[in-house]
Amino acid sequence: MTAINGPVHGTWEPHPAARWEDGFLSGNGHHGALAFGDPNAERVVVTHHTLVRPSGNGVHRRPPRLAAGLSALQDRLLAGDHTAAEEFTDGRPHQWAQPFHPAFQVSLVRPAGDGGDYRRDIDFTTGVVRATSAGWTSRVFVSRPDDVIVQQVTAPGLTLDISLDHRLPGAPAGLGVGHGAVLVPEGALLSLRADYPEGDRAFTGVTLVVVTGGTTTLAPPCAHVERARSVLLLTRVRRHTGELDVTAEGRALRDLPMDYDELLDRHTALHRPAYERVTLDLAAGAAERALPGSELLKRPRHPALLERLFAAGRYHLLSSCGLFPPRLTGLWTGEWNTAWSGAFTNDANLNLQTASAASADLPEVTEAHAALIQRQLPDWRDNARAVFGTRGVVAPAHTDGESGHAYHFSREYPLHLWTAGADWLLKPLVDHDETLGRRDPRTAAALAEVALFYEDFLTRTDDKGRLVVVPSYSPENRPAGASWVTINAAMDLSAARHALRTAADYHPDTPDADRWRALADRIPPHRINEDGALAEWAWPGLADSYDHRHLSHLYGVWPLEEITPYDTPDLAAAAHRALELRGAENDSAHGHLHHALIAARLRDGDRVAHALGQVLDGDFFHTSLMSAHYPNRHVYNADAAHTLPAVLIEMLLQSTPHRLVLLPALPPSLPAGRLAGVRTRFGAEVELTWAPGRATAVLKPTRTARIEVRTSSGDAESIDLVAGEDHALSMEAW
Repeated sequence: MTAINGPVHGTWEPHPAARWEDGFLSGNGHHGALAFGDPNAERVVVTHHTLVRPSGNGVHRRPPRLAAGLSALQDRLLAGDHTAAEEFTDGRPHQWAQPFHPAFQVSLVRPAGDGGDYRRDIDFTTGVVRATSAGWTSRVFVSRPDDVIVQQVTAPGLTLDISLDHRLPGAPAGLGVGHGAVLVPEGALLSLRADYPEGDRAFTGVTLVVVTGGTTTLAPPCAHVERARSVLLLTRVRRHTGELDVTAEGRALRDLPMDYDELLDRHTALHRPAYERVTLDLAAGAAERALPGSELLKRPRHPALLERLFAAGRYHLLSSCGLFPPRLTGLWTGEWNTAWSGAFTNDANLNLQTASAASADLPEVTEAHAALIQRQLPDWRDNARAVFGTRGVVAPAHTDGESGHAYHFSREYPLHLWTAGADWLLKPLVDHDETLGRRDPRTAAALAEVALFYEDFLTRTDDKGRLVVVPSYSPENRPAGASWVTINAAMDLSAARHALRTAADYHPDTPDADRWRALADRIPPHRINEDGALAEWAWPGLADSYDHRHLSHLYGVWPLEEITPYDTPDLAAAAHRALELRGAENDSAHGHLHHALIAARLRDGDRVAHALGQVLDGDFFHTSLMSAHYPNRHVYNADAAHTLPAVLIEMLLQSTPHRLVLLPALPPSLPAGRLAGVRTRFGAEVELTWAPGRATAVLKPTRTARIEVRTSSGDAESIDLVAGEDHALSMEAW
């Protein structure tokens, strides 16, 4: 493992991973590798972002054509019929997104040995997963430049059986599998083709076995190696229709360097700089930092655990992003029956997982997020036309990566009527643009389409002449005593206002800008309910349901800055009251950490610490340091692993294009530390150091700006930053 300025940047275990969930992970945003097993039966599960099982019925993967009935639905909802939207479907059965699944496992079996001196570890700075035992060593990483899973096994007189094995939990009985094995000058070429039971899709994996010393023979579907010094395996998988030329795939692998160190150097040149951009040091003790992850997890309140989870979260997030941003399981799974289809869940989870991308300087994550949106914009246009009869775009709440159509809905989850999704999904791209100080034309174009949707959709008004969002949906909650789809959900109000104003900001010199701003100004304000809390629905008669895992109604606090303690103190107090009243419902990780992000914006360090504690005390993390959705490591899920770095950054440092907030919500349990490399939305890198009674921040601006600085005491100071000139700030007795 590697240390950078103190904290350990990796993790290790003294025992094999018996469960795939505990396997260490490597990935390049396209291919994933999950390594587990014992010294005599090493297994590497191969995944790829494109591997989703066909649904078999493309007709129902289109948005429902409901626009003709929208006006009548609006009339009924405005007249007080709170169940009207339950009938607003085309009668189809509920259908999940196509489920994500693994390809196969590369199985390495050797004669039984003593298994002594076993150790496995992972280096986050390189992405190398390593296992050693009694002179035997296996190393695995997934190359960014060469898009290949690289595995090397070394041992004196190495004897090994190598095969590609599709028999993973949940693999469908009708999967048509064929194996291939041929000798080549380097050693052997193994292949596995699997035809799905549904449709005409298939996937094919190819592994080139490069043997140094010894002999190679075939015992199909296995390659048998005897008395070798080392074996290098290069593996790729492709999802396709029709035939795939395995010979050509093998030839492409044979064109790569056959040297492990050269392949690793090429990969590390891209991976290491990205990973090392941001570091967090919480002044943990050396003894705790040296512990294996499984032991450290037994000390849930120790700073060394937060250091390692921060490092692991950045590593796993970076490794899962490339072709796509992270799925619910990141880029990995060891079984076919992934919960919630292992999809991209857009109404909370995806944005939470990628929440640190801009501040933690991971443009690779933002670009993957942007690429997914760009590929799916045509489908978003279909959603707007089919469901609402409008121009512009409407984002789906779920996607498998292939389709951006809104087809995943039911009576209890009327996700086809969620209109805030496009603004919610584009907000991280806006944050990224602000960090860089330039506006991506792709983001500008998408925002304009969101504004066009609202122009056509926001046609109804209340008795005060203000616009009404109807139908309106607050994922995935409903008012007490009413149905799920109603009027003026707080998230919808915030999203419409933000989308229209942001689109106008991106297109300031067009006639559209004034029209969009005027429309935004007609959207009604938030409502404060009888409990003094910001109401989840701003329509009279709709009562709050507090015990729920989602916190969509506080969208104006996080990730927006519509509601802040500095600019809108009364609304911030109401939002804080809403947070106090919010229950944890089913203890999902995303609910706790969403709570923490909002609490940090509201300067409540105790509440941040409590929400973090629910996750750290709840046994959410596997020894791989990948997380689960529920306590006691129930349901493999990346929400906690990927979101936790964002929580730690937000409690230490927050920024807008015109403001820096230092130590807004620092828990007392973290009295000293250093956060370096964080990027702000006013275009500066920040190094923050704190200790009891004193804190310093060094700002390294890339552009000239005048900003307001807020400290933990609430004091405000305006400072001028000059591009290229460092600016030091200090706080006493924070």
